[in-house]
Amino acid sequence: MTVRLTSPDEGETFTSGPVKFRILEDGNGVDGRFGIAECVLGPGWPGPPQHVHRAHDETFYVVSGAVRFTSGSEELLARAGGLVTAPIGDPHTFGNADPDAPATVLCSVTPERYLGYFRDLADLRPGPDGVLVPAEVLEVMARYATDPYRP
Repeated sequence: MTVRLTSPDEGETFTSGPVKFRILEDGNGVDGRFGIAECVLGPGWPGPPQHVHRAHDETFYVVSGAVRFTSGSEELLARAGGLVTAPIGDPHTFGNADPDAPATVLCSVTPERYLGYFRDLADLRPGPDGVLVPAEVLEVMARYATDPYRP
């Protein structure tokens, strides 16, 4: 049987600054067509620098909390049950809108190659404020066909 279940206590887990990741689908079961990560965003986490993907689409389903998404100069707030899609070429970033509580999102990437970006973030060390240094994050993004957003 190729249909498989990832139980709540399974999946590759790691932390990057104030974000906890759990890889739910690493792409191996679907020939690399997509990957899914659960991301628990620490309270008030500002998110990565705004960026543009050249080689994959990204979709976020908010499981709990409130997540602020920015695309260019526009902002939207997604609450539990909301879905946000960032297609190839659209600038975006996201962060936890609540300074007092974590937020959880399921992030799908199509194809799965971008999961490597999440894994590589775990090698970075947070700055004095507890978040990753934006310039270092952008260096990692560049390895995965992702550019900083420049209006």
